Amino acid sequence: MFFRLGRGVVRHPWLVIGIWIVAAVAIIGLAPKLATSSSESSFLPSHYQSVQAQNLQQSAFPAAAAPGAIVVFERADGGKLTAADSSLVDGIASKLAADDIPTLSTMQAGPPSANKLIQTIAVQIPNVSGQLTTAQTNAIGTLRSDLSSLVSGTDLKAGVTGTVAEDVDSASTGNNAQKIVFLGTILLIIVLLLLIFRSPVIVLLPLLTIGLVSSVANGLIDFLSKAAGWSADSFTSIMLIVVLFGVGTDYILFLLFRYRERLRAGEPSKQAMESAIGRVGPAIATAAGAVMIAFLALTLSSLSLFRQLGPALAIAVFSAALAGLTLVPAVVSLLGTRVFWPSKAWKTEPKSARFAALGRSLGRHPGRFAGTIVVLLGVLGIVSFGFHPTFDLTAGNTATTQSAEYANVLLKGFPAGDSEPTAVLVQSTDGKQLGTASLASLRARLAKVPGVASVSPAKVNASGDVADYTVILSSAGESDAAMNTVRGPLQAVVNDAPAGSRALVGGITSVYVDLESAMEHDYSIVFPVAAVLILIILGLLLQSVVAPWYLMVFVGLGFAATLGASGGLFQDLDNQSGLSFVLPIMMYLFVVALGTDYNILMVSRLREEATEGKTPREAAAEALKYAGPTIASAGLILAGTFASLILAGGSTFEQMGFAISCGIAIAAFVMAMFLTPSATALLGARAWWPGHQNRGGHGGHGGQTAGDDLPSVLDPASGARA
Repeated sequence: MFFRLGRGVVRHPWLVIGIWIVAAVAIIGLAPKLATSSSESSFLPSHYQSVQAQNLQQSAFPAAAAPGAIVVFERADGGKLTAADSSLVDGIASKLAADDIPTLSTMQAGPPSANKLIQTIAVQIPNVSGQLTTAQTNAIGTLRSDLSSLVSGTDLKAGVTGTVAEDVDSASTGNNAQKIVFLGTILLIIVLLLLIFRSPVIVLLPLLTIGLVSSVANGLIDFLSKAAGWSADSFTSIMLIVVLFGVGTDYILFLLFRYRERLRAGEPSKQAMESAIGRVGPAIATAAGAVMIAFLALTLSSLSLFRQLGPALAIAVFSAALAGLTLVPAVVSLLGTRVFWPSKAWKTEPKSARFAALGRSLGRHPGRFAGTIVVLLGVLGIVSFGFHPTFDLTAGNTATTQSAEYANVLLKGFPAGDSEPTAVLVQSTDGKQLGTASLASLRARLAKVPGVASVSPAKVNASGDVADYTVILSSAGESDAAMNTVRGPLQAVVNDAPAGSRALVGGITSVYVDLESAMEHDYSIVFPVAAVLILIILGLLLQSVVAPWYLMVFVGLGFAATLGASGGLFQDLDNQSGLSFVLPIMMYLFVVALGTDYNILMVSRLREEATEGKTPREAAAEALKYAGPTIASAGLILAGTFASLILAGGSTFEQMGFAISCGIAIAAFVMAMFLTPSATALLGARAWWPGHQNRGGHGGHGGQTAGDDLPSVLDPASGARA
């Protein structure tokens, strides 16, 4: 099948290129525009308590929900607010209300804090549903602009924080992060490809082709999102940049290294490209399939963040793989050997190749390689048991944003939970109005809960069947202390609601508690499903029952080692409270799926060498010699691409950039290059059971035999020989 694909692409390159261009123009022109979402509560399904509480609050108290924005005032000299200062704040609240900024409703100035350091204005923003609209973004911008004018020349300074303000800043930070990651990724690819091939043509090849593929993939994702009713978010956009350019460049490298190998074997340019597609095509297709299936397993997640991210990344990988097997070969077939210009190194194989020496050493001592690697990864894996999750997605914001800065200023005068109040809602279930005495009793019990700073009197709706308490926690909403309070003693009081009613806990801390519950569910579902599906793909590719199992064990060991390294760096050395809750599942999918890419490339080469009659140790040495440079180059580029996430700023992206790049480095440079071939050499023929690997002769090194024969496992449609 892949040899026929190669012949078709090489013989009709302009047709292939034309189809891609026409498809890109059509998809880009017709793709819809999407709204933006960055609110954690919008990621949860409706059966979670925090979502039910939010819906009840919005329906019963549409104008009394937690403020969407908070204007925070303090004296410029850091001193205590005077009576004149407080009067000025009241006047500013009146003037801001008179400005009648669209989407902003009531503006209520509160009293100064007990220590007279802080005073606030609560700004209500109706219809805050997790979908950040352009009108809300503009409203926050106008509010900040007007506020700056009103405090100018006074003794006060002020800023805007709160839920919607944080979302606006998060979206802005995300847009800046996209630009930073994009530029960092492009620069990295340029530098590394120049070092590897020393050809400006090869540098331009992935940039131009993946740029076209990126437009197609993003358009397809927008169509899918529109049909499914999904919104856009900066997190997905940033991950798409990294996946498209990182994975896309990897697949191009898989192809170009094999193309160069066939040229060195003496094949003409076009025939070399046909052979390259035929030989490496199954590995690219299988690797892409494994990655796509792993990403699609995210559709089983409880969180819309992952349910949307999975299909989006699967589309990106499919587009990159399709381009790697059609568009890139078509362009290279037109350029021929000029693709390597001005370098002449493609003509001859280096006589003292490092990978040849490494291969010989591994072939002689596979047990030493395997044992050392397993011990080292095992030690890092033990550290992973100290993993602790944090659930604040806004940790991606940097402290330089106004919302983050003034959230810290707010702490000077109010409890840490004041900007993120917890709501306790009581709803009648017997059709009667809620009793005043029972509501007062519940408030008294809530106020006695350890970790609760204050509880407001109950607000009762017009029909008297719903009451709302504003509960201020002593700790910041995303902290462990706040989450323990909500899930423990506060929930116990809520569960003991007055007779004839039910009570719900809402607010951001309740959202974090539900996120934790959702992630525990996802860990138990997404992880095993993705692992089983990848295991099946490996079994079909290798026609083996044994090899897929130890490959997946190795990948799991690499995942544990990566989590241990990340926890050790950020939790133990950097003293951060924990790792982002999204990190383990993102690591699992990228390290397991993308790490399997390199294992597939190596094990396919091992199988190929074995079918040509080499002993297991000889096959391991040859596979490392020829597949090693490809894996090293591809792994370096992909790991570096993910490392560019560190440039995006914020602890979430820093952790993700380090963890995924570290995991890919382990997968490529440790597992695929050394652990997989050494273990396969130790197992020998048993690795391919029940398949039969020794069907070829003993002539030549892998991939360069005179007859250029391949086993049918690498080209199922071709019969016994490709």
